[in-house]
Amino acid sequence: MSEPESVKPSNGLIETLRDISRNPEPERVGQRWGFGAFLLVEAVFILSAVFITAVGASYGATLESSPTLVLVGSLVPIMLAAGLAIVITYVRGNGPVIDLRLSLTKADVVFGLKIGVIGLVFTYFAAWLWGTIVGKDNATSAIGELFNQANLPLAAAITMFVYMSFIGPICEEIIFRGLLWGAVERQGWSRWAAFVLTTVIFAVSHLEPQRTWLLLVIAIPIGVARLITRSLGASIVAHVLNNFLPGLSLLLLSVGVI
Repeated sequence: MSEPESVKPSNGLIETLRDISRNPEPERVGQRWGFGAFLLVEAVFILSAVFITAVGASYGATLESSPTLVLVGSLVPIMLAAGLAIVITYVRGNGPVIDLRLSLTKADVVFGLKIGVIGLVFTYFAAWLWGTIVGKDNATSAIGELFNQANLPLAAAITMFVYMSFIGPICEEIIFRGLLWGAVERQGWSRWAAFVLTTVIFAVSHLEPQRTWLLLVIAIPIGVARLITRSLGASIVAHVLNNFLPGLSLLLLSVGVI
């Protein structure tokens, strides 16, 4: 089976939208996984996070007081979940390149950067607006709150920056716009359905009720990159770019540079 090729959106917006509606993804021959795989991956993510938090609590550590607990509780579950998603594609399918559309071409990078810049603009505006509505404290994630604590150990601050800017986005894309998107496609649903469902579940699954609407805004441009190019690589680039500048700003803040 040949590797899937990404689609370069070069025919204009209207024609691109028509192509999305007219041309669903080709049948996934050999894929023997679906929504059950996504639910298993999410269960591993949640249970491992709960386990790590419980172990930390047994030693008197809390998410509010322990940067190490936040770091381990963020890194380990998402990496376990993404790793399991990739393993599933090998065991029950054709591997991540075919099943998850996990490839990266020059066109993917260029389009991902373009849509990522657009996403940054919307994210900053949405974050400002959301912060004025619910208050700045309620609009900040757990990682953001920890970053805002100045004088973090340099190693911890750098590791959190790498997680926020690279590891987190890559793993989340594998899980949501890779595994979940592929499960939707296997049902024969449209690419639009995959886009809407993965966007909503991505926002809700963060379990941050105060930030759900903001996460929806963040997720839309990233999902558009996957929708138009049919490549997970493009959405990964868009997601990394969306997180990179905020992550860098928080890193500089946490080490006292700004």
